[in-house]
Amino acid sequence: MVAVFSLFFVIISGKLLAQETTSPEAGKTEQSAPAKKEAAINPAKIILEHVGDAHEFHFFSFGGHAVSIPLPVLVYNSAKGISFFSYSKFDEGKQTHDGYLVTTDEYLKSHDLEDKIDAKGKPLYAERKIYAADANGLPDLSVKVYDFSFTKNVVQLIISLTLLVWLMRGVAKQYTNGKGVTSAPTGFQNAVEPVVTFVRDEIGKSNLGHKYERYMPYLLTVFFFILINNLVGLIPGTANVTGNIAFTAMLGLISFVVILYNTNKHFWSHIFWPPVPGPVKIIMTPVEILGIFTKPFALIIRLFANMLSGHIIILSFIILIFIFGAMNVVVGWTTSPFLIALAVFIYLLEILVAFIQAYVFTTLTALFIGQAFEGGHSDEAHH
Repeated sequence: MVAVFSLFFVIISGKLLAQETTSPEAGKTEQSAPAKKEAAINPAKIILEHVGDAHEFHFFSFGGHAVSIPLPVLVYNSAKGISFFSYSKFDEGKQTHDGYLVTTDEYLKSHDLEDKIDAKGKPLYAERKIYAADANGLPDLSVKVYDFSFTKNVVQLIISLTLLVWLMRGVAKQYTNGKGVTSAPTGFQNAVEPVVTFVRDEIGKSNLGHKYERYMPYLLTVFFFILINNLVGLIPGTANVTGNIAFTAMLGLISFVVILYNTNKHFWSHIFWPPVPGPVKIIMTPVEILGIFTKPFALIIRLFANMLSGHIIILSFIILIFIFGAMNVVVGWTTSPFLIALAVFIYLLEILVAFIQAYVFTTLTALFIGQAFEGGHSDEAHH
């Protein structure tokens, strides 16, 4: 669906942008100019801005002013040292602040920098990036800037982690006080206990056998951590943390370390000396070695792709309303209820996907750990 919508947007946006190049003889009037300017929609750019990271939580624009929460900026370069200030300083009518500037889309266009490329044909200046400013107020590429800012992905990750610890400590405190042990669980316990039991029985015991208790703290942490980030990311205005490849890569790397830590002699003998006929070993050995790295890679890509694609599809339906409206007002109003209904349907489906992806990631992690310490075919425990 993402591929189909992407192709559709490329075709449609090309037609809309082409309308701006009409000559005066084609009947261009002052009344039609604003409409055509509004029709120049770049869906890919809008979607990337919404799913990408940023130095602020942007909710909406009202009266030409953005309603957002700016975040702290922490940057360093060898000439100035450390600088710490709010991202809102860039929005006070100043092109620079404390020797730095941010290359917004408007800034690049106004300074004719959006089409500048390097020797390899790549854009010389990235959008929404902080650069050191030279004497003329332009980005100084000779100064290396290290950005350690609290972006919205980082801030939301901290918020989700704090929320998770607070909720789970509350549940643990209830068990410590005897609720749910000597009496029936109450409140949030009723929601958490069935989930914990499900992870223990359907994921832990099914894939790890009698050793499941050793790994339950890690599996439960991974499950609830992914789940709460998935759910928080569905709130309008927040960041899609689990749709960020850096986040899923770190989770996959941790699982990779846990998997390798629990390997045994049988596991490595199976990798370097597969139980297949002699000539086939030459082919299977590289495949088995590659399989060590494809397992965490599958965890990383699966979670990232599923959570990102859902947000892209929702945004695609919303943007279609404005694209159709720019082409024809009647078509825009006619199709908008249907497109809104589709967006709401996908949004509700994403709530289900949030649980499914937490379950899949945890299940595959438990499965790979179980394969790592599994005994040989002659091992009694294996049978």
